Amino acid sequence: MLGKRIIPCLDVNMGRVVKGINFVKLRDVGNPVEIAEFYNKEGADELVFLDITATHQGRKTMIEVVERTAEKVFIPLTVGGGIGSIEDFKSILRAGADKISVNSAAIRTPHLISRAADKFGSQCVVVAIDGKMREDKSGWNVVINGGRIDTGLDAVEWAKEAERLGAGEILLTSMDADGTKAGYDIALTKAITDSLNIPVIASGGCGKLEHFYDVFAESGADAALAASLFHYRELTIGKVKEYLRGKGLEVRI
Repeated sequence: MLGKRIIPCLDVNMGRVVKGINFVKLRDVGNPVEIAEFYNKEGADELVFLDITATHQGRKTMIEVVERTAEKVFIPLTVGGGIGSIEDFKSILRAGADKISVNSAAIRTPHLISRAADKFGSQCVVVAIDGKMREDKSGWNVVINGGRIDTGLDAVEWAKEAERLGAGEILLTSMDADGTKAGYDIALTKAITDSLNIPVIASGGCGKLEHFYDVFAESGADAALAASLFHYRELTIGKVKEYLRGKGLEVRI
C-alpha cells in the first residue's frame, strides 16, 4: 500500500506566495523559493506551485521562479497556472517541474490532456478541478479562472473524462471550503474518488490535524494538500505525519 502524501501548496501571484479565502482577499506570505526549500527540508512528499492569476491575467507561468524553486527542492514539483499548450508543458518541464497541472486550458481544449499524456506520459499530467456546489445542492459544477467562471460542467463527469483522456492525477479543490479551515469537502472528494482509478489530491479547507485524517478515512484521497496551515506554522508536516501514523495510516516519514 502506498503511503498517503502530504503536500504543501504555494499559491503564487506576481512572484510572491499568497493565501486567500475562496480564492480572493489575497495576503502576502513570502518568497516561493525560500518557502519551497523549507518544505523540502521539513519532509513534504511533494510541492504544488500554482501561479493563480496567470490565466485570469492572460499570461504565462513565470519560468524563472519555477527554475529557482526547482533548484532548491528534491521532491516532486507540480506546476500550474497559465499553461495552455504542449510548448508550455515542454517549457515548464524543462524548467525543472516533474508534473504539470492544467485547469482552464484542459476544459477549453480537452485534447490537450491526451496530447500531453502521449508526449510526456500520463504521470506528468495533473488535471486541476475546482468544484463548487450548485445552488440546488444537486452536485458540483466546475469553475475556472480562479473561480470567476462557472462552466456548467458536472465536476464528477469532468473528472471521469479527464481520466479517460489520459490524466495521471486529479488535483481537486473545493471552492466552497477553500481557505475556510472548516475541513475538506468530504462529499465532493468521495464523489470524485469513488468514480476514478487515478490518484486524487484533496484540497481546500484544512484547518486542523483531524481534517487530514478525516479526508483519508472517509474518502479515497491519495494525498492531502494544505497551504495556510503550513505557511503560518500552525502545523508542521512532521506533526501531521506522526498524527496520521498514530491513527494507523501509512505515511512516508
